[in-house]
Amino acid sequence: MKLTWTTKGADETKRIAAALAKLVMPGDVLTLEGDLGAGKTTFSKGFAEGLGITRIVNSPTFTIIKEYTDGRLPLYHMDVYRMEDAEEEIGLEEYFEGEGVCLVEWAHLIEPQLPSSYLKIEMLRTEREEERHLTFDAKGERYETLCKEMKKFDHTGH
Repeated sequence: MKLTWTTKGADETKRIAAALAKLVMPGDVLTLEGDLGAGKTTFSKGFAEGLGITRIVNSPTFTIIKEYTDGRLPLYHMDVYRMEDAEEEIGLEEYFEGEGVCLVEWAHLIEPQLPSSYLKIEMLRTEREEERHLTFDAKGERYETLCKEMKKFDHTGH
């Protein structure tokens, strides 16, 4: 199942992410794909807010994984952009099978290490400055259910 929204700005993107955060469970894996400036960090901030995380969330570009544990569930925010050529294992499967939820930016670079079931979120810029297309692509039954729940969500705030 695929779901697509067109957002008119960062607030709408954050609302979608926050709504999704209210539905996730321990062990859920979400991947974020999109060019630089597509809104991955904005989505991550909204997702963290939806989990009740109060710390400032930013891209973990230089640390690969940032852990946020002050919300409803632990959030493992990963940016694997620099892992494409990495030889070493950093134990990603321990995070994927852990008690928190994983949000993985640039996940296509580590696709063989991803679990077989996850929610792929693709973010694309449009010709309009603030507008984005967000597509949720369910990989597995758990994420089909998640998409069905998200289908009911009105991201415009009305």
